[in-house]
Amino acid sequence: MLHAEHDRDNDRRLMLESLLDNLTTERVEIDMVEFSGIEFRHVDNRVMSLKLVQLGLSGAAMFGPSGEVLQPSEVLRKRSILVERGSFRPVTKVNIDMIDSARERFAAEPEVGTNQVVELMEITMRNLLAEGKIDLNDFLARADVLAAAGKTVLISDYFEYYRLAAYLTRYTSEPIAVTMGTASLQELFKEQYYEGLEGGILEAFGKLFTKDLRIYVYPLRDQATGLLSTVQNTEVPGGLHNLYRHLVERGRIKQLDNFDETVLHIFSRDVLRRIKDDDASWETMVPPEIAQVIKQRHFFGYREAEIPEVTPAR
Repeated sequence: MLHAEHDRDNDRRLMLESLLDNLTTERVEIDMVEFSGIEFRHVDNRVMSLKLVQLGLSGAAMFGPSGEVLQPSEVLRKRSILVERGSFRPVTKVNIDMIDSARERFAAEPEVGTNQVVELMEITMRNLLAEGKIDLNDFLARADVLAAAGKTVLISDYFEYYRLAAYLTRYTSEPIAVTMGTASLQELFKEQYYEGLEGGILEAFGKLFTKDLRIYVYPLRDQATGLLSTVQNTEVPGGLHNLYRHLVERGRIKQLDNFDETVLHIFSRDVLRRIKDDDASWETMVPPEIAQVIKQRHFFGYREAEIPEVTPAR
């Protein structure tokens, strides 16, 4: 455990940097940071966890539904892990159905125990920096709606899934699962993401699937045709078709068939737009507890409907 001097709390970024003590991020990594005590009562440790990753002091940080910072080695040790990556702006019924469907399938695998699965809702730094810089209010809104859903959050700097897998396998030798939509599955097979590797996509997939990792794919309904995009009809570049079929046949990529068809029309970006446009239909697209938090705290641009003034009769 490292301790920082109180006289540096005026600039907590410098305080975190001081933990390196003249070392570089290549020589030391900090798993977690937590500020406690009366002098730090206004510090949100979720923001400090985010800063830890942003500064490169850690590749990932984790916090629970109550906002408590978690030690990854304690949470993940000897546990099977299920990850859903997303923006969660906001959490929708699709997000919840995806993780629930994947957990049901994952827990039913013979090598996975029902009570052993740890669910992680992952937000990448690339997603948080999509608009050029991190908006802390937006970040905390996402964290709060995930907390309302009772989820554990992972903030990571591992945009490439094979790097995320390498991070998780530090802490467990149990099975790992990732759930994603068919659009993300297609992104996974874009070779441009692996140009930095000498072996390209083959090297990346060798690292991704080297352990007992499997991907559960959630379907996508085409809004124009109504057709479902699934593992069976998803298109990947021709040169990678055989690799794709090999992974499917080996059970490394699996189709979810226990999903709720009534929520497939829901997309986070559409929900966000409706919130900002004062379109009350967004409330039917998110779980009730999420809607309540958004309305109470005015997240994501939510504004209460103005009550028109009534002119008294004369």
